Amino acid sequence: MAKIESICVYCGSASGKGPHYAEAAERLGTLMAEASIELVYGGGSVGLMGTVARAVIAGGGRVTGIIPQFLEAKELAERSVTELIVTADMHERKRTMFERADAFVALPGGIGTLEELVEMMTWAQLGRHEKPVLIANIGNFWEPLVDLLGHMTEAGFIRKEYAVDYLVADRVEDIVPMLAEAAAATSRAALDETADTGDLARL
Repeated sequence: MAKIESICVYCGSASGKGPHYAEAAERLGTLMAEASIELVYGGGSVGLMGTVARAVIAGGGRVTGIIPQFLEAKELAERSVTELIVTADMHERKRTMFERADAFVALPGGIGTLEELVEMMTWAQLGRHEKPVLIANIGNFWEPLVDLLGHMTEAGFIRKEYAVDYLVADRVEDIVPMLAEAAAATSRAALDETADTGDLARL
């Protein structure tokens, strides 16, 4: 993956307490639109989900919303998106979001956001994908999770050979550059591996 063209953003269907969460979501959407990066998200119009989607749309960017049928009314599906995909269930929703995205970002959110983030981290840990996963630690929101992951490692439950590979950004402005660098590094590593394989084949 040489370039990030789409980012799946996981975030809350609530706006949280304090304006800084919504401000971060809006800023991320604006920056994604400026970078011509498509937003892939849960399809809702409420909370941080709606905020980031409308910011991308306002900036002239492309937005793909993916929402299961049973949540279409509950989360008030955002109808102004470029493409709205209604899935049969949560499993199809998450699979489609994964397939449509080059990278994953977790803004603050609740249990659903946590579950989606951890699933992508688990898939990466098991070698099912090499797409960058980034925790947007706005106002230190995700600090307890970062500490827990460190504790799991120290306690021997995340072994070195199965280290969880993820990024942490404290500033919204760092998110897109960090993902771009991670994608470029993955591409460089793949090229180096291909070159090494070719050298061995010639021996």
